[in-house]
Amino acid sequence: MQYTINVRGRLVDLSQPMVMGILNATPDSFYSGSRKQTEAEIAERANQIIAEGGRIIDVGAFSTRPGAEEVSVEEETARLKRALQIVHREQPDAIVSVDTYRPLVARRCVEEFGADIINDVSEGGLTGIVGQAIHEEGDMFETVARLGVPYILMSVQPTLEKMMMGFAEEVQRLHSLGAKDIILDPGYGFGKTLEQNYEIMKHSERLLEFGLPVLVGISRKSMIYKLLGGDPTTSLNGTTVLNTIALQKGASILRVHDVKEAVEATRLLLQF
Repeated sequence: MQYTINVRGRLVDLSQPMVMGILNATPDSFYSGSRKQTEAEIAERANQIIAEGGRIIDVGAFSTRPGAEEVSVEEETARLKRALQIVHREQPDAIVSVDTYRPLVARRCVEEFGADIINDVSEGGLTGIVGQAIHEEGDMFETVARLGVPYILMSVQPTLEKMMMGFAEEVQRLHSLGAKDIILDPGYGFGKTLEQNYEIMKHSERLLEFGLPVLVGISRKSMIYKLLGGDPTTSLNGTTVLNTIALQKGASILRVHDVKEAVEATRLLLQF
């Protein structure tokens, strides 16, 4: 897909797939290998993502895994402020996204801490339980439109048809508010059964009908190890297989824990 996003005045070409590396400044993310809390760990991870070919560093400070403990706005903000300062120090030219569903946190990360992209797992204010609203101060769509940054809109809908209908309404509202750069994420693992995840992936090329780039985040998720057995630590091979399928179906961005392997998959696929 021929598409560019505007990242603080810099046009970023998505005509060839790119890899987003996950940096979790949390003590409890579902994959223990992604948890980075000390200054040295955060710096090392930021440098690793770029050294292995990642183009975007996605920083999160609030685990969205089932059963994760609630994190206050103040704690999430403090974690992100510290992590973003370290990331910018180590990799000043990297594109940095922030994984948050809180409008107030998103605003501060962009205006005060230098984040470039907002990655929202709530579909603008829904939980992973479809139709159940998250009660946060502010409106995420209005916030990202006012900030003028690229926005990753993730679906929590259980079927592709409901996802397409939801995206149609949400993209229209975002455009009416003045939002420019919207990236769609089908939200594997959020509000979906194992079977629904695979049914959506099977037909996910339909998301390209919106003419917008698609991000896929299936790295080491339960849809892999619930089918194959094992746990997140044994799911790298399955992740690579599904990432390759996602690329074949038109994904522009892969959000991953294992950057080197995802970059290799994109390079190999570009040969065909």
